[in-house]
Amino acid sequence: MFLALLELRAARGRFLLMGSVVVLVAALVGIVSGFTTGLGDDTVSALRRLPASHLVFSSDARSDQFARSLLDDRAAAAWRQEADADTTPLGVSITRGTTDRGAEVDLAAFGVEPGSFLAPSVTAGRGLDRTAADGIVISAKLADEGVRVGDTLVVDRLGIRLHVTGLTDRSSYGHVPAAYVPLTTWQRIRFSTPGAPASATVTIPDQFSALAVRDSGGGSFAALDQRLSTTTLTKEKAYEAAPGYTGERVTMNSIQVFLYLIAPLVVGAFFAVWTVQRRPELALLRALGASRRRLLAHTVLQAALVVVLGTAAGAVLAAAVGLLVGEQVPFSLPAATLAVTMCTVAAVGLAGTALTLRRVTTADPLTMLGANR
Repeated sequence: MFLALLELRAARGRFLLMGSVVVLVAALVGIVSGFTTGLGDDTVSALRRLPASHLVFSSDARSDQFARSLLDDRAAAAWRQEADADTTPLGVSITRGTTDRGAEVDLAAFGVEPGSFLAPSVTAGRGLDRTAADGIVISAKLADEGVRVGDTLVVDRLGIRLHVTGLTDRSSYGHVPAAYVPLTTWQRIRFSTPGAPASATVTIPDQFSALAVRDSGGGSFAALDQRLSTTTLTKEKAYEAAPGYTGERVTMNSIQVFLYLIAPLVVGAFFAVWTVQRRPELALLRALGASRRRLLAHTVLQAALVVVLGTAAGAVLAAAVGLLVGEQVPFSLPAATLAVTMCTVAAVGLAGTALTLRRVTTADPLTMLGANR
């Protein structure tokens, strides 16, 4: 222990340089992890908040199901009759609107039946009402963009007027703030023709994007899917149907994996060079009676101090970046995620020191006793 600390002090410039590299790698891994979690939340947090276990789509929609799938009342009635679970229609689409105070916003409209288990709970104002088809409950993220309870929101190009009746928790879909409207209103938003005269008689299809299923038994719906020509996905699997979710996850996770691969190589290369430079000292210690086990403990301790302290500093830096960016970008780094990420960085960094251990154990004490003469 004393010798390890003595060498750290004697070669503090080299170890500070190596520690700085570990700090930057750990901070970068933490920041990437924060963006991975934040982007995921910003894409599917509205789906995550749905109190459903499964989502049922039409069988012809094999990707981007929320945009491509359409079910009707017959499918809903069949599922309601045959499935041993609660079901309710769900419509999802992205649109744009302007409030009477001039705030222009994008919103992900979630069409739900008022009073169903999908109806959002409100933190302010009133929830959706069957008697008020023009009501809309907005998420806190829309409130951040200037929409208030009591405002009138006009859907662009359709002229549909919605009255903001309530506020619910922060949620979004496809990086767009979520809002909840009655299913009949969603159908008008989804199927109305932009620019059509208000006096024109238009038949709105009685269709929706999916059926939400609340199944407490965790049963399989494969037989029902086959009979009714539907595709049932667990809610977690349905996240992949959200726009951009899969591509973002693959990209960010790939970056994180490469950083995990870089960390042991960098640490291992440093300690390999450091071990080569101190082979005479290691040989002298062997000649003085130091055991291989003691030299190994000495090397591992040095690596552990550098890697652990550097990783801890990197964690602080990543957390500081999270506080700095705040609500400006989709960044989320919970303490548990940060702890797991930093432990992984420390583990793979220490694994890189294994490249140097063989050179430590093969230090020849005869070198210092004149074996080369």
